[in-house]
Amino acid sequence: MTDPISERADVLPALRAALAEAERYLGQIDTDRARRADAFAVAEGLGGALPEDGAGALVAIAELARASDAAVRSSGPRFFHWVMGGGTPAALAADWLTSVYDNSAFAWESSPLGTRLEEISIDWLKDLFGLPASWGGVLTTGATMANFTALAAARRWWAERHGRDIDRDGFAGLPAVPIFSSGYIHVSATKALAMLGLGRDRVQRLTRDDAGRLDVGQLESALRELGGAPAIVVGNAGDVNAGDFDPLARMADLCERHGAWLHVDGAFGLFAAVSPRTRGLVAGVENAHSVISDGHKWLNVPYDSGFAFARDARLLPHVFAISAPYLPGPGEHPNFGTFGPEASRRARGLAVWATLRAYGRSGHRAMVERHLDLAQHLARRIREAPDMELVGDVPLNIVPFRYVPRGVDATELDALNLRIGRAVLEDGRIYMGTTRYRGMTVFRPAIVNWRTTESDVDLIVDVVREIGEREIAAIAS
Repeated sequence: MTDPISERADVLPALRAALAEAERYLGQIDTDRARRADAFAVAEGLGGALPEDGAGALVAIAELARASDAAVRSSGPRFFHWVMGGGTPAALAADWLTSVYDNSAFAWESSPLGTRLEEISIDWLKDLFGLPASWGGVLTTGATMANFTALAAARRWWAERHGRDIDRDGFAGLPAVPIFSSGYIHVSATKALAMLGLGRDRVQRLTRDDAGRLDVGQLESALRELGGAPAIVVGNAGDVNAGDFDPLARMADLCERHGAWLHVDGAFGLFAAVSPRTRGLVAGVENAHSVISDGHKWLNVPYDSGFAFARDARLLPHVFAISAPYLPGPGEHPNFGTFGPEASRRARGLAVWATLRAYGRSGHRAMVERHLDLAQHLARRIREAPDMELVGDVPLNIVPFRYVPRGVDATELDALNLRIGRAVLEDGRIYMGTTRYRGMTVFRPAIVNWRTTESDVDLIVDVVREIGEREIAAIAS
């Protein structure tokens, strides 16, 4: 096989082969193990030297399909790790077409379709989350780049308060940026701060307990001591360990009074705004200066997808300006390539638009509320279990718990739960990891996949108990 042009006739057969594999894969996903036992071996078996002569599209797709055991079923209903959703039918199909159309959503000239659907998606998302229509926004690869985008706007705002254009002139002569948050600040936000040159260790975590809850009094004192000098405050809508929330309304009020920028990381927790049952958790988010969320979490759009919103819409095209004689200039429609870090941009608006168009506000509210019910169902089962302990509240969709069988010394529980956690991943019937929360090793299943049902959630308790009893028996023997 030589030049790809020789395979013009195989484009559709290759797509049909991919469709056949997709039908097989998705036909099993509701009951399949989240990770196959041979996943590592299959993945390691791939490789070899670059072939001099290619085998052709049909052979390559067939080999890829045979390697599917190495794919974690992260789009399935029993994947509870890392707050990862799947792809709704509309989003998945639109994502396939995104690859077929293969447009760069840099500007209207490069893709009228991609640009227009991104415009609509941003407007619809602001409406869904209760954010002001006047805000600016852009689609990103996920929460990390959404945080990067929004915090870059915050950095520009901060420098402007010092009379500088930081994106043109750099940091020289400027003081360090004061940054405050609770213990809930996520590593994607600190990574973004590092990439922006603000420093991941510059964050002052103002906490009042071992869970990481914000000490509002400390925040007020810290802002007052600045005497009106600009600062950045990171609020968190959905702590990844237990799904808890910072008091956003109080934080917004303090930032307004003391002239600070409030950025809200709502990677999954922003979806609390979708339901009247949980909307109070994000009260005040509309008074922030920037807000972000993820599409490949609770919106259930295929990887990769995120959103960044900024109150001051002019900031983003200043930060991410890019121009050349061959690039289109400003026009009636935004050049989204100048609103975020990427110039080469997948047309992510197609999948976001498709799922919002397909299911609307009520469909996404129903999905969120079903997941809220499933989280409470799992929490009840854990509270009622004599060998399990709920270790935090369940305000949203994460259920933090640990295995606490009788007869096991408290000092040994962390090691036991770590062993169970490793065995759960190897077992593959469900997929969830452990974390450190309030000084303990705990499980933190996140219910966010559109396919998940009560039977999938019940399996969490059954599998942990089965593996736990097996681990204790092994120790005894």
